[in-house]
Amino acid sequence: MRRRIPFTLTLLTLALLTACTGKPGDTPPQPEQPPAPRVETPPTEQPKDAYTAPFTGLGSPVKLEQRPIMVMINNAPPARPQSGLNQADLVYEVLAEGEMTRLLAVFHSQRPDVIGPVRSIRPYFIQIGVGLDAVLVHAGGSPEALGTLARSDYSHLDEIPNGRYFWRETFRKAPHNLYTKPDLIDQAIRDKGMRTRGELPRLSFLPADAVIAEGEPARQIDITFHPLNKAGFQYDAGKKKYLRLTAGKPHLDLTTGEQLSAANVLVIAARHRVLDKEGRRQVDVVGPGDGYLFQQGTARKIKWKRQGGVIRAYEDAALTKELPLLPGNTWVEIVPNAPSLSHYVKFQ
Repeated sequence: MRRRIPFTLTLLTLALLTACTGKPGDTPPQPEQPPAPRVETPPTEQPKDAYTAPFTGLGSPVKLEQRPIMVMINNAPPARPQSGLNQADLVYEVLAEGEMTRLLAVFHSQRPDVIGPVRSIRPYFIQIGVGLDAVLVHAGGSPEALGTLARSDYSHLDEIPNGRYFWRETFRKAPHNLYTKPDLIDQAIRDKGMRTRGELPRLSFLPADAVIAEGEPARQIDITFHPLNKAGFQYDAGKKKYLRLTAGKPHLDLTTGEQLSAANVLVIAARHRVLDKEGRRQVDVVGPGDGYLFQQGTARKIKWKRQGGVIRAYEDAALTKELPLLPGNTWVEIVPNAPSLSHYVKFQ
């Protein structure tokens, strides 16, 4: 027994070593495991804006319920280029005195750093702004306009008794050098206890990918308010916008240096009447009347009327079929209706 124990242990040791280490061919081959399937992660979609800006139809991450501000912008040659117009949702261009136009810039979905130069107000400017429930920002006004504001509860900010909300720049001469900014206007609204939540009219908008299939070609628009006061727009197909011209040259923003542009250009003919020797006017901004709606390099003859506080375009004389706007900003050009619309606007 003593001599057999070492032999038995040796056999057990060899068996264990063989089981642990093995030799080629001792262990049956294991089948190859296929590689783990590659899981493709779908691209993450950017969240869409939950709201729509009421005056542009563009998406907004927040609900825009505040009142707009409408600033009377000087458009005399010494006041150009202006600041802030490139961030206005709506711009109305209309004659004041001296055959010169004024620009009524409506700010709501964007806040420019600087706005101006600021000028005086007229009764028909008030009508446009009140229809939008805007806070009216101006520097003085015609006697009739100031009388209207004094008799009403319209929210407005006049620079003459409220200079602390404005400033004058030194690189221009008065009256072409008065400026303000949204922060100062907001402070004035708080100081004066003005209502901040707006009762906003709504505009109709097309889908973002809409294609305008009807209308005449209109890549170049020429608007002549006076032989010495000409405006225009050129359609840029790459940007899908009309680029603004004044006196035949690109109309730029002073602060950013970019050319002003519009997704929609609405030209309307309205009754004008000169009231006094200073050239002050009465302008009908209610309608109805004739006009053109320019979108995507095309022109459509329209009827216009102010409905629900806003000047709107209609495709029928009965004013029942409103023409929606393309998402983006809009310029409204108001020209006299006499001698004719075609006297003031041409396109090709």
